[in-house]
Amino acid sequence: MIRIKVPGGDIAPNQLEKIANLSESFSIGSAHVSTRQNIQLHWVQLEDVSEVFRGLAEVGLTSREACGNTIRNVMCSHFAGVCPNEPFDTTPYAKAIARFFLRNPICQNLPRKFKFNFSCCSKHGYVRIADVGLVPTIRDGIRGFRVYLGGGLGAASFIGHLLEEFTPESRLLSTSIATIRLYDRLGNRENLARNRMRYLVSEIGWEKFRELLLKERTLVEATISIPTRNNFESFLKAAETTAANPDAITLSANGKKRKLPVLSSEPNDTPYDRWLHTNVVTQKQSGFYSVYISLGAGDITSSQLRVLADCIREFSLEKKARTNPQQNFLIRYIKADQLPKVFQRLSRSGLGNPGANTIVSTVGCSGTTSCNLAITNSHRLAKEIQSKFLELNVDKDNDFVNSTIKISGCPNSCGQHEVATIGFYGGASRIGTSMVPIYTMLFDGSTGEDGELGKAVMRVPAKKVLEVVLKIIDIFKKERKNGEKLNEWIHKISMGNGTSEVKNLEDMKKILLPIIELPAFTSAPDFYKDYGTDTNFVAKTARGECAA
Repeated sequence: MIRIKVPGGDIAPNQLEKIANLSESFSIGSAHVSTRQNIQLHWVQLEDVSEVFRGLAEVGLTSREACGNTIRNVMCSHFAGVCPNEPFDTTPYAKAIARFFLRNPICQNLPRKFKFNFSCCSKHGYVRIADVGLVPTIRDGIRGFRVYLGGGLGAASFIGHLLEEFTPESRLLSTSIATIRLYDRLGNRENLARNRMRYLVSEIGWEKFRELLLKERTLVEATISIPTRNNFESFLKAAETTAANPDAITLSANGKKRKLPVLSSEPNDTPYDRWLHTNVVTQKQSGFYSVYISLGAGDITSSQLRVLADCIREFSLEKKARTNPQQNFLIRYIKADQLPKVFQRLSRSGLGNPGANTIVSTVGCSGTTSCNLAITNSHRLAKEIQSKFLELNVDKDNDFVNSTIKISGCPNSCGQHEVATIGFYGGASRIGTSMVPIYTMLFDGSTGEDGELGKAVMRVPAKKVLEVVLKIIDIFKKERKNGEKLNEWIHKISMGNGTSEVKNLEDMKKILLPIIELPAFTSAPDFYKDYGTDTNFVAKTARGECAA
């Protein structure tokens, strides 16, 4: 697998076309969007890797440090620059951090991988589950950030801690360098299972870590060279000049705090209206809209990549697209009268599915289709759920807006299951003499600045997951009060505040237990097989990149 870094998820049409060409020449004719805004090519022969690297470099892309014990792809909210609630666009800062630390000697041999996440506002972004999460803010006319440290997902997950109420932009670089230096010096290099920064913060305690970090930042600011600081500022200026040009685009933000709504509040039965209902959102720039390209668990073919590139050139005044953690694309700065044309163009190539911003857009990591660490085929299960939801017209129901299902093939959280409304991670269990692919189900995870980790509910056999999800939806429809959305209702019962038959997670578990019971292997052997295979299930893993 070749993982292509896409800092901030920001990608141009010629880059998409290059990926399409490389996929056809050296992969299997498709690409995969990851939950960290990367784009991956799978099934590349080792002898062809150098050719892929060369092709990526021709369009300004790289796979350098997309893996390994260094700084991974820097994430940035796909709404950055268009969100009505953002103080300022964080995209240039994310790109400057990515460029500054690429091949920087300070981070070439860290104890483990290291992640930066930028948000656009307090609601959008994954800032509490990163080593460094940054929320933009303005104080006394000065740009700055609320910086969260020590978050992360995995077999043991932690929510990040707030460093200080306000970190001015002038201290962004020194704070970042200090954090990396402290982790590099104190991180656990002996135990591969506990060498992420979140373990270091947990073991020495947040207050002690914060004290050490602030001292380290003082040292950095006292010793940092002028060329180093100028280098970062040059990257920041370069990123700002490549952002959306206000001279070319009429930026008429009304300055009013509001949510990012869908364009149409009530969908009709036409495919276009269904798509408009869930896949089009208004921007803060008057007269402009952003359009989601809903993918099946992040998969997109080379021909679809070319169609996407053509749509960006023809319809987007920004001339770029964004990948997002839901494994979809977002095309921004589209005028209202162009939306029907965009839908027609996308639909002809299978890219016009509705369901973005709803539970329909199911996330699934690559699972056993290509990952050595995976136990179950989370990728295929995500597609099965998405297909069933579309068949049942779930996307037309406003009760499922802002709810998510995220699935990982193992506890390592590449599918980010712990911050989903309903999350699943893969495992194995023995029933009688047979092994069964099984998922642990979690409730009530969330993202944003107030993000929380989900709570484990029960274990569900793989072939029963879809039935369990549909039963949860059925219970929700019967028990919700006062127009509650699914995520709101699940939060209520996870806190033990339910008002009807299901008052808490134990009540939910009792209702679902009869559903997850499996018949005997001899009478129903398919229940003991994983999705995407006709052979008996075997729980087998190998050494993966994430353990290297």
